[in-house]
Amino acid sequence: MAPIHRSGVLKKTKDSAVFILTTILGLVFGFLIGISVPIFARYTIYLPSSHRSSVDAAVSNDQVFFAVKSPETTAGNVTLPPPPMKRIHRNPRANPRVARLPPRIVVKESDLFLHRLWGLPTLDLRRKPKYLATFSVGVDQMNNIDACVKKFSEDFQILLFHYDGRTNKWDKFEWSKRAIHVSVKKQTKWWYAKRFLHPDVVSAYEYIFIWDEDLGVEHFDAERYIKLVKKHGLEISQPGIDPGNELTWEMTKRRDDQEVHKVTTERPGWCTDQHLPPCAAFVEISAPVFSREAWRCVWHMIQNDLVHGWGLDFALRRCVEPAHEKMGVVDSQWVSHGEIHSLLKQDITKYGKSHRRGVRKRCNKEWSMFQNRLDSADDAYQAQFGKG
Repeated sequence: MAPIHRSGVLKKTKDSAVFILTTILGLVFGFLIGISVPIFARYTIYLPSSHRSSVDAAVSNDQVFFAVKSPETTAGNVTLPPPPMKRIHRNPRANPRVARLPPRIVVKESDLFLHRLWGLPTLDLRRKPKYLATFSVGVDQMNNIDACVKKFSEDFQILLFHYDGRTNKWDKFEWSKRAIHVSVKKQTKWWYAKRFLHPDVVSAYEYIFIWDEDLGVEHFDAERYIKLVKKHGLEISQPGIDPGNELTWEMTKRRDDQEVHKVTTERPGWCTDQHLPPCAAFVEISAPVFSREAWRCVWHMIQNDLVHGWGLDFALRRCVEPAHEKMGVVDSQWVSHGEIHSLLKQDITKYGKSHRRGVRKRCNKEWSMFQNRLDSADDAYQAQFGKG
């Protein structure tokens, strides 16, 4: 009986050993399989703007959600719970297309700085102009514009609007190579200003000069002018006009006893209020200078189809407050006005006659139209808020 008992024990011991060995081999095999196969998890995260080019975006009402797959992980790494979804709230007044962009990529404003085609962009500009001087020009006034430009330092970006299309003629001037040239035939400076001087394009400049081409600048220095404008807090200004010129408004006449004047005495009956145009809060449209903030307002008031700008000078006061303090004429930096109608020479009829009379008629008509639109806009605004 003894041999039989011993053989049964050996058989049971052998079976146990096989079971244990099989179990160990299974664990080892499972572990090897586990560390060799990547595990993917899907969760929602918020990424910085620099990583969103490969991100799926979901838009819901006024919020934007970003979701991506997680990076590859291994069984040896600790799996963290998914972070809460971060919401980017839209500005309901913003352009809906822009609102879909991550904020850090949006560039709301531009400039007229000239860049080279090579090297690092950050090294393109030796110095950034602080001011912008624009002129509407034709080749007949080349010498006069040359004299004007030389009164402006390198702190000024020069922009020429060519109403005759003859831009190549200006290459003989060294400064012309650094200037910006825009050529559209037979247009006025206010037509150019509305289309090429949007406030978001010229926001880099502290002051914007929008001048006629026939100004004499013998007694003018742009840098000194800027200093006086800042000193006297002028948001909208112009240089004084030589009293020897034929003047329409007393306000624009140069005075030789002060740096700046902001008020004048007009002919009897012309001013109902000494703080209103044309006795105060008034500059003419031939040589205005605007601060960046004032120009943002003025640009929106310029009408697309009223190209001569007549009537605009009486409305400029709406863009600064108090206007009788922030608008004025700089007497110690003054100019003469030539009254040269070069633009009219570009529009000669087939009978050899100028459209001058027709242009004058349109100027007066535009003034009337502008005033009517302004009055209508005022009435509508007041009615909207119950002030009518």
